[in-house]
Amino acid sequence: MTATHGDAPRATVLVLNCGSSSLKYQLVDPVGGEAIASGIVERIGEEQASAKHMAHGETTRRERQVHDHGEALRLVLNLFDGVGPDLAAAHVVAVGHRVVQGGSRFDGPVLVTEDVQRTIEELSPLAPLHNPPNLTGIRVAQALLPDVPHVAVFDTAFFRTLPEAAATYAIDSEVAQRYRVRRYGAHGTSHQYVSRQVADVLGRPLEDLNQIVLHLGNGASASAVRGGVAVETSMGMTPLEGLVMGTRSGDIDPAVVFHLHRNAGMSIDEIDTLLNRRSGVKGLSGENDFRALHDLVESGDAQARLALDVYLHRLRKYIGAYHAVLGRLDVLTFTAGVGENDDVVRARVVEGLEAFGIEVDSERNAGRKSEPTVVSPDGAKVTVLVVPTNEELAIARQAMEVIGG
Repeated sequence: MTATHGDAPRATVLVLNCGSSSLKYQLVDPVGGEAIASGIVERIGEEQASAKHMAHGETTRRERQVHDHGEALRLVLNLFDGVGPDLAAAHVVAVGHRVVQGGSRFDGPVLVTEDVQRTIEELSPLAPLHNPPNLTGIRVAQALLPDVPHVAVFDTAFFRTLPEAAATYAIDSEVAQRYRVRRYGAHGTSHQYVSRQVADVLGRPLEDLNQIVLHLGNGASASAVRGGVAVETSMGMTPLEGLVMGTRSGDIDPAVVFHLHRNAGMSIDEIDTLLNRRSGVKGLSGENDFRALHDLVESGDAQARLALDVYLHRLRKYIGAYHAVLGRLDVLTFTAGVGENDDVVRARVVEGLEAFGIEVDSERNAGRKSEPTVVSPDGAKVTVLVVPTNEELAIARQAMEVIGG
């Protein structure tokens, strides 16, 4: 199966996203924008892994032990061979790799070289849960798919434009420089894609728009974008800072770490686990699925109500702060799983912001949004949008830019 343009096959890009125990993939037509096939291999390295491959409108599942990412990618390639679409016929011209941390080195996508791999490895202390498996995926894919160029696309690249005042932490400058302590941000591929889509949807020049983008999924982040250039973002040196998330605390007094270590006897690793995996909405309510959270709120669960209130309060703080940073706000956009699907969150976040020209129309806002949708009333000072994100498409298109496609 391949898309065609006239008599010539249309180029496709295989996008890979390697996690510590998973491999997500998508075969993308970067011109038409559609995903020709997609899937995931989960529980790599455990006794029983599961693979899900979606193509031709059907889902194929496999259950077996998968020892490592090399075996996972071989399984994926076998699924393409056996189920389709055939990768050779699909005219794959590049493999695009998601890499979380590019540090101060990478301000855009790059062709993977040995030097690039070394740098990704050197930056692993800044993203110890992400960069090592990202690099493993690159090395495995290059070994199994040696005949096409491989491109690394960095989550942090979009935020390389942050002003120094926004990127710099107020700690000893020599310590910060030595250990690369600064704000890098994350979800940059999504924020860049969505902010550009906003301009297309509204039919306005990107350089004329001041935007706030809210990427609200299990991980959540906000950005302030002036004229297509990021000037602020909520995630910091790591994806832990900022908004309240599914399992992450977001902003917290750093002295909490000292307090828990000294008085609760918790180790650094235990505190790391607490703040990254046992906090956020789940830590407050026991649930990080917002559908379950809303059910608990409706049942009268006080802790669930508090969790939702804390989540919304933090969001409003960031909207107000970024409005001040930008000086003028033209567009507020919701994206990602919660942002696209949860009309209750969208409506409640903007409550009380009418004085800033931010409000939603209840009928337009109702329900999930699978297409870009204006949810603010006619004549609103600030346009409120829902724009579905598509990081795989963004990675595919950036890969094509690198190889000159």
